Amino acid sequence: MNILTESIQPTKEQMAAYMSQWMHWINEIADKGQLASGGNHLSRTGKVIRPQNEIINEPYAVNMESVAGYIIILAKNMDDASEIAKRCPILNGKGTSVEIREAATPGT
Repeated sequence: MNILTESIQPTKEQMAAYMSQWMHWINEIADKGQLASGGNHLSRTGKVIRPQNEIINEPYAVNMESVAGYIIILAKNMDDASEIAKRCPILNGKGTSVEIREAATPGT
């Protein structure tokens, strides 16, 4: 286990608090019809595959950050998506962030 990867993970207590806040936020988005199907929390384990068959047996992390999960929302535009994301309880944690990306449609 990599110390870097472990050090950026929340404790069990923090995770329980985050999950409670997360579910409240998700239910709010769903109630407004803004939650699309798809998206999940990601496990703490994983692998990174690089060129030349280099395999790193841990999730990708950079600058003490790792991806914990994703959701797909229905928004009118990036500003609308930003307003939804600003209420994400993950932002209550230390050193956390939420990234917003537009989903590409096939052929673009």
